Amino acid sequence: MRVATFNVNGIRAATRRGFSDWLERTAPDILALQEVRCPEAQLPDVFSDLHFCYHQGNLAGRNGVALLTRQKPTAVRTGFGHSSDTEGRYIEIDLPGLRVASLYLPKGGVLDEDEASAARYHRKMDFMAAFIDFVEQSANNALADGLEYLVMGDFNIAHTKNDLKNWRGNQTSDGFLPEEREWFTKLLQITPAGSDRPIVDVVRQLNPDAAGPYSWWTWRGQAFMNDAGWRIDYQIATPALAERATRGWTDKELTYESRISDHAPVLVDYS
Repeated sequence: MRVATFNVNGIRAATRRGFSDWLERTAPDILALQEVRCPEAQLPDVFSDLHFCYHQGNLAGRNGVALLTRQKPTAVRTGFGHSSDTEGRYIEIDLPGLRVASLYLPKGGVLDEDEASAARYHRKMDFMAAFIDFVEQSANNALADGLEYLVMGDFNIAHTKNDLKNWRGNQTSDGFLPEEREWFTKLLQITPAGSDRPIVDVVRQLNPDAAGPYSWWTWRGQAFMNDAGWRIDYQIATPALAERATRGWTDKELTYESRISDHAPVLVDYS
């Protein structure tokens, strides 16, 4: 089973840049998308052989999360009981043996920078506080229902020093703040009921000492070619599912000109 998550930064722009070719080449069985940023009626015709579940949200030209699967889902749910549920940030579906979700966590800001940045900071912190409780509940419920749980997407947080190239210069930047990293540590300490092990950052489990593999690079300057990136896109799985992961990687394009998005897809193969 090949599973991918990809923040496409606008599906129409991504399609113009080669998304269809990427989808055909990699052929994931499950694909989570973030920042689809497109009304459902205007979606490009590139998903014809996949079941498509979409939480568009109510913010025109922003957000939007989707799940594409080869098997037809048996249930679809959007949101997780938070005030952001209308924004198109979370969708989950049930498949045989698996409950899988696509997440687009808010970007945030810095508390003491300016009023707008502080507002984004508080908004992200509020989202994170609610979401960590939800993940624990959802993992418990999934296992109680006989399902594994997998939440993947753009978390907008680099967890450790290995998750961004220039960590020394970004210790006061949103996405690498101490409180954001502490939250991620607590997320990975969630131990579902009935399990003796916590949930798992699957790509890090498979690449324990690697720098990265990064999944986001700014469009500006030489960051992409110098691999001065951030690892902010994740697949987080219940332990039994994580044990079945055999390979996890970022499918980074070879050249700046061939980039589909400012993110690159993150893929995991499960046995």
